[in-house]
Amino acid sequence: MPLQPFSDRSACSHTFGPVVQPSRILRASIVAAALAGAGLVAAVGWRRFRARLTANSLVLNETLPVHSQWWRDHAKEKGELLYVAIGDSAAQGIGASRPDRSYVGVLAEEIRAVTGRTVRVVNLSVSGATVGLAVQEQLPRFVRLKPDIVTVAIGANDIAKWDPAAFERGIRTIFAALPPHALVANLPFFYFPRNERKVAVANRILRAVAAEHGLTVVPLHTETRHQGIAGMLTQFAIDMFHPNDHGYRVWADAFAPSLAAQLVERFTTPDAAAHRVTSRSTTIAAPVGHAAAGPPDVGGDA
Repeated sequence: MPLQPFSDRSACSHTFGPVVQPSRILRASIVAAALAGAGLVAAVGWRRFRARLTANSLVLNETLPVHSQWWRDHAKEKGELLYVAIGDSAAQGIGASRPDRSYVGVLAEEIRAVTGRTVRVVNLSVSGATVGLAVQEQLPRFVRLKPDIVTVAIGANDIAKWDPAAFERGIRTIFAALPPHALVANLPFFYFPRNERKVAVANRILRAVAAEHGLTVVPLHTETRHQGIAGMLTQFAIDMFHPNDHGYRVWADAFAPSLAAQLVERFTTPDAAAHRVTSRSTTIAAPVGHAAAGPPDVGGDA
């Protein structure tokens, strides 16, 4: 039988298989090279980003003694009300343009504005403090004071080396020493799922212990989570860990409703005083022989 011509591909395809076009090989090579190049660029970019964050952290570290000294100096100032803060570098205001632009500084101004009184601020916070370190270093100083206002925001530094049992022991010790009017913040939003799982456990512990002592929990986690990606891009300092001025305003906003309600309830405020003066003036100015205005079901000329 005569041989089939080699050009008859239908007879030979079962032996040689489909023929790959050179253009397909070229495209696949280009895609592979592009992906490899993108991966390399991403890796280099990530290393540079991490290096820049490390350098920026060192810059902020230089502000630690400056902020600490600022708070110590201002603690000597007298005031009609005493505000004491327990916390870490966030209470110190690391990342802010000035120490008094931390959330503690913002809240102190709020207290002055609402009450119309002078305020002495004793900021016991220490940069890098964990719950355990706060028990060792801040609590002994706290128990010697008789504060009118207390804020506590501690625990964020515990997430790096997370130990739920140690965290709960420390929180119990701190909360047991607080007056009933103290405001305690839960941990802020950490953005990344791995850290957020730890934060969820920490906040459950914190809420449970606060409930045992009748303490008000400030919703810092909710307030910071609601800022979203825009918050991550606009509310952090150059180390991408500490808040900036805007970020600390958000922290203060988390405290603000509970703080304002407490101030109005516990202290005489200018608005309340003005209201009482107005009420007395109205009563005194009522015409002789006529009762001051009262509810419709109270006797009088209806």
